[in-house]
Amino acid sequence: MTAPDAPLDPARTALVLVDLMDRIVALPLAPRTGDEVLLTAQELAARARTAGAPVVLVRVERPHVEAQPPGSGLVEGLAQEGDLVVVKRTIGGFHGTGLHELLAERGVTTLVFGGIATNLGVESTARAAADLGYELVFAEDAMAALTADEHRAATALNFPRLGQVRPAAEVVFADQAG
Repeated sequence: MTAPDAPLDPARTALVLVDLMDRIVALPLAPRTGDEVLLTAQELAARARTAGAPVVLVRVERPHVEAQPPGSGLVEGLAQEGDLVVVKRTIGGFHGTGLHELLAERGVTTLVFGGIATNLGVESTARAAADLGYELVFAEDAMAALTADEHRAATALNFPRLGQVRPAAEVVFADQAG
C-alpha cells in the first residue's frame, strides 16, 4: 500500500474520471457544483498527463435505446489525445467494458478516482477495482453527489475502507514531487 503522503508512480497509476458528461455535470449536486468538480478533474487530468499517467474517461450509455439523451457525450474538451474512453452500460465502469484489460496492458496497479456521482458511478467502479486488487486513491474534491450527505457517506465512511481519500492538490505524481 502506498504511504498516504507518498507520490504516485505514474507508470503504475491511472486517473479514472467517471461520468463527466454534460447532462450529469449540469445536475444539482453537492457539496460542490458539477462545474467545480469538472475544473478540479481537469486540473488533475492535466497533472496526470504531464506525468505520463493514463487518463481514463468513463461515460454511461443507456442500454436498449435507439438514441442516448442529449448531453450524453463527455464534456467538450475533457478528452485529450491518448486518453482512454470507456463506455459503460451499468453503474460501474468495469462490467463488460474491457477496462480491467486496458489497465492491465499498461501495468496499472493504482487508480485515482474522481467524477459524478460519488456514491454511485464512482463508488461502484471503485468497489469493483478493489475486488480486482487495485490500490485506490480518491480525490475528494474532484467528486460530487446528488446530496452532500451521500457524498460524505462515501468519502468519510466507505472510501477509507477501500483506499486513501485526499484533496486533489495532494494527489502528486512522482515526477511532480517537491
